[in-house]
Amino acid sequence: MEKIAIVGAGLIGRAWAMVFARAGHDVAVYDAAPGAVDKALGLIAAGLHESREFGLIGEAPETVVKRVRAAATLADALKDADYVQENTAENLEIKRGVFAQMDAAAKPDCILASSTSTIETSRFADALPGRHRCLVAHPVNPPHVVPIVEISPAPFTAPEVVERTRALQERAGQVPITVKREVEGFILNRLQAALLNEAWRLVKEDYVSVEDLDKTIRDGLGLRWAFMGPFETIDLNAPGGVSDYASRYGPKLYGMMKDIRYDAWDDELVARVEAERRKLMPQGDHGKREAWRDRRLMALIAHKRKMTKDEGHR
Repeated sequence: MEKIAIVGAGLIGRAWAMVFARAGHDVAVYDAAPGAVDKALGLIAAGLHESREFGLIGEAPETVVKRVRAAATLADALKDADYVQENTAENLEIKRGVFAQMDAAAKPDCILASSTSTIETSRFADALPGRHRCLVAHPVNPPHVVPIVEISPAPFTAPEVVERTRALQERAGQVPITVKREVEGFILNRLQAALLNEAWRLVKEDYVSVEDLDKTIRDGLGLRWAFMGPFETIDLNAPGGVSDYASRYGPKLYGMMKDIRYDAWDDELVARVEAERRKLMPQGDHGKREAWRDRRLMALIAHKRKMTKDEGHR
C-alpha cells in the first residue's frame, strides 16, 4: 500500500486522512500550527466511529486510526510518502511556497496533489523542478463522505501521474474524474456557480423565497441528481433519448436563458438572503446543522452503496 502524507490538518486534511486510512494506507499528518495535528487526531478518531455507525467502514475504528500518525515536521511527513495531499490556505503564494518545500523534500516518484478549490496546477507548480508530478485532486466537503474527486493536471503534468492518482483514488473508495483541460473552478464549482447565480437572481427579482428555492432543489432536482447526472436525466426524460429531448426542449431552454445577465451578489441581496436563512436556522445552530448534514450524507451514501450492491453495478 502506498504511504500517504497529509499536509494541513484542518477539516479537509483530516477527512482525507480518514479516506486513506480506512483504505489500508499508512498516513502521516503534518500541520505547521502548534497543536493542530493533536486536535485532528482526536477528530479523526471521532469521525471514524461515526463512519462505522453508518456502515461506511468495515474495520473497527480503533484499528483504522492506528494507521494515522502525527508528523513533527514536513520532512518527517514526506520522507517515505508515495502520495501527498496538501490542504493549506486557499492562497496562491502560500501554495507556491508549500509546493516548493514539498518538491524539495519528497522522493522523486512521490505525487504532489492539492485540494485547492480555485487555483489551477499551472499557477502554483509551473516553476518547480518536479512540476511533472504535481496536480490538483479537488474533493467535495467532506471528502470522507462525498466521494467525488476532480483530478486537474497542468499541461506539464505527466500522464502517468494522472493515471496513478486516479487508480489510488479509486482503490481508496473515491470517485475520481479527470478535468481534461485546465479551467477556473474545475467542473463541480462551475456547475455549482451556474445554479447559484440563477438561484440568487430568482430571489433578487422576487420570483421565489429562499426557503422555497431550497425546496425546489431538495425535493425536486436534487432527488434525481442524487443518483443520476444531468445527461442521464435528460436521456431518460424523453422516449427517444438525448436527441429527442434536445429537439423537444433544447430551443425553449436555451431561449429562456440566452439573454440573462448575472450581477454580483451585492450587500443588500446578501443581507436579505441571510435574514431569511436566520429565520429558518439561528446562527447558534450552525454547528449542529453541519453535523446533521454530514449524518444525512452518510445515510445517503450507505443507501446508495446498498442499492448498487443489490443491483450488481454502480
